[in-house]
Amino acid sequence: MDPSLGRGLQSAYDVSRVGGAIGGVAECPDMSRESSPYVELDRDDWAELGRFTEQPLSAEEIERVRGLGDELDMAEVEQVYLPLSRLLSLRVAASGALYRAQQDFLGKPIPPRTPFVIGLAGSVAVGKSTTARLLRELLAHWPEHPRVSLITTDGFLLPNAELERRGILHRKGFPESYDRRALLKFVMDIKSGCEEVQAPTYSHLVYDVVPQVPVVISRPDIVIVEGLNVLQPARVGEDGRTGLAVSDFFDFTVYVDAAQSDIRRWYTERFLRLRKTAFRDPASYFARYASLTPEEAVVEAGRIWDTINGPNLVQNVEPTRSRAALVLRKDSDHSVDYVRLRKI
Repeated sequence: MDPSLGRGLQSAYDVSRVGGAIGGVAECPDMSRESSPYVELDRDDWAELGRFTEQPLSAEEIERVRGLGDELDMAEVEQVYLPLSRLLSLRVAASGALYRAQQDFLGKPIPPRTPFVIGLAGSVAVGKSTTARLLRELLAHWPEHPRVSLITTDGFLLPNAELERRGILHRKGFPESYDRRALLKFVMDIKSGCEEVQAPTYSHLVYDVVPQVPVVISRPDIVIVEGLNVLQPARVGEDGRTGLAVSDFFDFTVYVDAAQSDIRRWYTERFLRLRKTAFRDPASYFARYASLTPEEAVVEAGRIWDTINGPNLVQNVEPTRSRAALVLRKDSDHSVDYVRLRKI
C-alpha cells in the first residue's frame, strides 16, 4: 500500500488496518494499539463478500461503461464492484425499513420514499466516471430498485463565459467554478420527493455547459451524483453561519482513491489517447492539441496537471476523502487494491 496515505497518527482516517473484521465484531483495542473508525479489507477478503452474488453484466456491457484508459475486466467487476453493489443494495433496503419505521412512529401514512442518493468523488483521471456508470448498471439489475439515475456535476459548472468574466476559467473544476446553489437545489429537490427533476448537460466536446439539452430524472429509486467536489463540507458565510452542503443529502458516499503519482501518469496517458481521437474533431475545444508531437503532448499534459488538476486534487478533492463512507483504493495498474469502509 502506498505510503502517501499517511498512516499512523496523522488522523483517525489514516490509521492501521483493522484485520479480520469480516462479518464479526472487532474487539476494542488496548492503549498500545491504534484504533480506527474504518474496517479495511484487502482485495481477496472484499471479493469473498460477493462470491454468492450473481454477476449480471456481459463483457460487452462492461466494455461500454469503461472509460478511456481505465482497466476494467470481468474479474475486476466480480471481485470489487459486485460486492459494492450488494452492500449498496443492502443499505437501500435498510434505509427503506428505517423510513417506514419513522412514518409509523409519526403516525403518518407511508407514501413512496425519496430516492437513495449516492455521492461519488475522486480526482480527474482516477476512474470515478467509470465507477459511477458501472454502479448504475449493477444496481439497476437488483429487482428492488431498477430505476437508477446518474448525474455528473460537470453540468453544474458555470458557463465558460461566466468563468471568463470572473477570471477563473483556469480554475475550472475548483469549487468556486460551480453553480453550487443550483447543484444544492437539485439534490434538495430529489430528497424532497419531486417527481421530476432536471439537471443541465455538459459537453466535453465543446468544453462547456449545454443548458438547452437538460437531463431529466423521473421518479428514480437511486440517484448517483458523481463529481470532483461532491463531498465538500458546508461553507461558513460572512455572518459566521454554516450553510448546507450537497453532501448533507447523500445517503452513502464513495471516494475513488490512488497515489497522486499514478493519477498524474494516468492523466498524461489519457491526454495522449485523446490527442489521437477526440481532439482530432474540428469541433473539439481541444482541437489545437491534435497537432502536438508525442513529446510536446507529454509536456502540455504535465503542465495542465501541475497547474490545474494537481493543485485542485491536493487543495480540494483529496481532503474530502475522509468524509466518504467507503474508499476504493487503486493500485498503479488501475485495479482496486483494498477497500476501506466506515464502521456503523
